[in-house]
Amino acid sequence: MNPLTHEWIEKAEGDYRTAQREFSTDESPNYDAVSFHAQQCAEKYLKALLVESGVLFPRTHDLEALLGLLVPLYPPCKALQGRLESLTDMAVEVRYPGAFAERDDAREAMEFGTVGSGNHPDNTNTVATIF
Repeated sequence: MNPLTHEWIEKAEGDYRTAQREFSTDESPNYDAVSFHAQQCAEKYLKALLVESGVLFPRTHDLEALLGLLVPLYPPCKALQGRLESLTDMAVEVRYPGAFAERDDAREAMEFGTVGSGNHPDNTNTVATIF
């Protein structure tokens, strides 16, 4: 495995653990942070796969754009499409005043955000299964 790929995976797993910890806390959970870190987890897993595949990618947080670069190489990744669009929107909106994530939003973000990792309950449709 490319050392840079490994770094992206480590960063993705760190975001997953942060989101999971914040979601699980009983004292004033920050669901905005859960949504953001779940999006970051998915983004970093997609970038890890792009690096490992030797694909150059633009500096972006748009999960759909990153997925579009992967689908020609890994057609099963197309199954992630709708979930990633929703996650990109959710994570961006809650970073600014006027929008707040609720518990259900954060739960959904955790489900969508883990599509990149081996932590997703449906491990057949994750980027991690490619590694």
